[in-house]
Amino acid sequence: MKISENWLRELVNPAIDTDTLMDQLTMAGLEVEGVESAGSDLQGIVVGEVISLEQHPNADKLSLCQVSDGRETVPVICGAKNVRKGLKVAFAMVGAKLSDIKIKRAKLRGVESHGMLCSASELKLAESSEGILELPEDAPVGTDFNDYLQLDDRIIEIDLTPNRGDCLSLAGVAREVAAINGIAANTPDIPEVAESLTDTFPVELLAPKACPRYVGRIIRGIDPKATTPMWLQEKLRRCDLRPISPTVDITNYVMMELGQPMHGFDFDKLEGGIQVRMASAGEKLALLDQSEVECREDTLLIADHKKPLALAGIMGGLDSSVQAETRNVFFEAAFFTPIETAGKARSYSMHTDSSHRFERGVDPQLQWHAIQRATELLIEIAGGEAGPVIDVSDSQYLPEQSQVTLRYDRINRLLGVPVSREDVIGMIQSLGMKLVENDEGWTVTPPSFRFDINIEADLIEEIGRMVGYNNIPGTREAAHVRVESFSETEVSLNLIREVLVEQGFHEAITYSFVSPEIQAVLDPGQETLPLSNPISTDMSVMRTRLIPGLIEALQHNLNRQQSRVRLFESGQCFVPGKEGLSQRPHIAAVITGNLLEAGLYAEANSVDFYDIKGNLESILRLSDESSYRFVKSVNPIMHPGQSADIIANDRVIGFVGALHPSILAKLQLNQPVFVFEVDLNSILQAILPTFSELSKYPSIRRDISLSVDAETSAHELIDCVFSLRNEILQEVFVFDVYTGKEVRNNRKSVALGLILQDFSRTLVDEDVEKLVAKVLAQLENQHNAVLRDT
Repeated sequence: MKISENWLRELVNPAIDTDTLMDQLTMAGLEVEGVESAGSDLQGIVVGEVISLEQHPNADKLSLCQVSDGRETVPVICGAKNVRKGLKVAFAMVGAKLSDIKIKRAKLRGVESHGMLCSASELKLAESSEGILELPEDAPVGTDFNDYLQLDDRIIEIDLTPNRGDCLSLAGVAREVAAINGIAANTPDIPEVAESLTDTFPVELLAPKACPRYVGRIIRGIDPKATTPMWLQEKLRRCDLRPISPTVDITNYVMMELGQPMHGFDFDKLEGGIQVRMASAGEKLALLDQSEVECREDTLLIADHKKPLALAGIMGGLDSSVQAETRNVFFEAAFFTPIETAGKARSYSMHTDSSHRFERGVDPQLQWHAIQRATELLIEIAGGEAGPVIDVSDSQYLPEQSQVTLRYDRINRLLGVPVSREDVIGMIQSLGMKLVENDEGWTVTPPSFRFDINIEADLIEEIGRMVGYNNIPGTREAAHVRVESFSETEVSLNLIREVLVEQGFHEAITYSFVSPEIQAVLDPGQETLPLSNPISTDMSVMRTRLIPGLIEALQHNLNRQQSRVRLFESGQCFVPGKEGLSQRPHIAAVITGNLLEAGLYAEANSVDFYDIKGNLESILRLSDESSYRFVKSVNPIMHPGQSADIIANDRVIGFVGALHPSILAKLQLNQPVFVFEVDLNSILQAILPTFSELSKYPSIRRDISLSVDAETSAHELIDCVFSLRNEILQEVFVFDVYTGKEVRNNRKSVALGLILQDFSRTLVDEDVEKLVAKVLAQLENQHNAVLRDT
């Protein structure tokens, strides 16, 4: 928000300079982002008057003007179409400076020009302008232009936190400055404008929960040719608002002065009465910015009995807006409930000054004062007659002023500095709050504009702001050092991160909300949780897997010529189900490109299934590696011959392998991509390390080559061998698989290695042959496995 320092000092003027004022605001929580001059470096510019003008003798589009600067009349050549006799102008005399430009005498088409008539853009009072700046008829000729517009002013830009909607106005900031400096603020004197008409207009609150108060007023007979006075235009300009017309400018002025957004309708375009209601699905409305929106059923509208008029609290409609010929105006000032308004503007890809204020909370007692202020200004500027104030409310939904207990002992405990009872009372009262003493301290009633005061800590924070955070000394707290205990049966996420980083991975952090399109590609058929108010359509659903975010990060890198990518991420995934929303942490990784970084002796071998499987096994090894099994994957996004599901406790906890070629095509990826994703909680439990004695007797290895059904997995064969539970069988592993033409009838050859060892004696051939016979019998019985002829 931008405000004028001069305007602020009209309301409260402490005896401090600008820098001190900025420091005070920042330390009070109203952070000052920047300060700039209200006008450019203007010298030698005065209020001038065009005494006469005639056609330039040698140019059709130029006029030769005689301009008075209050002392003399000089010839000035001007090309603006709006120059005319009697016009008051900003006159840059010979020797004047406009920013870095110095005005000199010049000859244009053989005729001398002694100065320049300036436009608003040339004076840096507007980004663009058509024609020269027209000053009011009562502007005193010869007055220094800086003095006339009071350009010795600074524009302060304040960044407010969402809980301080009460400071989104000059009156709100003035209250803060007055409280900080212990002085009284000159609050705007708003007299009640007596009604001179009996005209009223019916108002119905059909959605009182969203709009519990609506105040309106009819003003008839305004002068459509009236113009906004220069002082009001300048105040709006310095608040970064563009002057448009008296009615619109007055509503913007009241918003900046008091903090109440308003709207003016052309009363002659309203039919029947005002209805504040929810929109019907598909209802369309043309807005002031020339756009058209199709309303949803959750959108609050201001309507008459025939049509919608405005998006409530966001923007007015074009068809009912005040135009150049408007003579009768209906002013609106309403209170819209913040929780019902929040996010509605963003859902239509909009953000306006009104929505910014209503989302943060507007004083529910301010509407009557705003209507009176707007009525006073409009009648003063454009004339007209006012009808009675129409004030319709539903007290059931209006915010109640809650009472908060403040304990004196608690103040010193939380702030860490002593504050006297007298100072506490003074600070709280200076912020517009009422106090009643009780046994422990006070019962405090916040004013209606302070939505953020709900608990005792809020009040103590206010006292801290008034004391000044920079005045609270830093103290070193004494603490007892305590070593945190940890369990050796738990695997920490940090350890998993370290293992992956050591293997060349980079940790990624992506958004929890993703594009519904990529989500549907990478987790087909899974229901998702849509966001009510997404940042954009590309981030409108909550992720059910981490892979979508990692794939988008991978695409970002590949598009920038980074062909070798190794990324991992850990985070929450959100899966809707019959029992509600399930939130579970996952860990996932993605790799593509060469196995090794480019180098003199590095071979250009691409990563494959066994690389990503090895990466996954490196973190499974941190827990109980033997409790996990890899089985052929049925995941539709994975390559059927290069993927596996991870099984633990008879349930699938993840998957690993190459993405399916059709998925790569949908994602526009031109190289193989390998991924894994695992439920994190399922791999965080480890077995407590125990001592195991080493045998002093030699081990024996026996290899057996088996012919088995092609669908039988190697893991099933290993489990079958271990099911014998023989004490001399120490290890079983696969060292060869063959599916060539020599093996027919839908069979394959699997070679197993057996490591045999006893802890009490040296094994003899008889022991080995007896165990191998049992192994072959068990394999044949369970899996129809037979020993191949060598």
